[in-house]
Amino acid sequence: MGRRLVPLTLDNLQDLPQRCRSCVFWELDPVSGEAAVSAGTAALEKESWISAVLLDWGSCGRVVYVDDVPVGFVLYAPPAYVPRSTAFPTSPVSPDAVQLMTAFIMPGYQGQGLGRVMVQTVAKDLLRRGFKAIEAFGDARWKEPACVLPADHLLAVGFKTVRPHPSHPRLRLELRSTLSWKEDVEMALDRLLGAVQKEPALRPL
Repeated sequence: MGRRLVPLTLDNLQDLPQRCRSCVFWELDPVSGEAAVSAGTAALEKESWISAVLLDWGSCGRVVYVDDVPVGFVLYAPPAYVPRSTAFPTSPVSPDAVQLMTAFIMPGYQGQGLGRVMVQTVAKDLLRRGFKAIEAFGDARWKEPACVLPADHLLAVGFKTVRPHPSHPRLRLELRSTLSWKEDVEMALDRLLGAVQKEPALRPL
């Protein structure tokens, strides 16, 4: 089985699941996001966001291929590029961290270690760029797939709560800890990344 992790660019954006190509939950603030969805311009806004972040900051995602078939992706950026992050009650993300926005592995490819490889690849990229951690906003009341990852699953893969909240705690993963993960963490990570299976409607926090 040949697998590759390729930086996300405008050229391979079409390899993301169709629902994710036009999802701007994180890329725009709540009001602008609603307006883009209503106007039918969300896909263009997504392309514009990726282009701007690539030019200004650099790589902001990875696409996973197995035998040249796209099977997953991860998206991340400093919080300054993620307008939605300021809408969370546990904001802001720490200055030494990059925000894990969202991630996905197709159900048929979970349990193969792709989740671990994907996050370790991101960790190595960010360590080289001088960052110490990944932070994410979790959903403590998660019931169905959404852009906000389940808090319980984030805890299961090594994240620690840095700011508690009954609905949306902020969690942190020290990047160096990802380089020595064991199988139990790998399995939990695959479950976490497989939880995001459909694009949710934009909803207020």
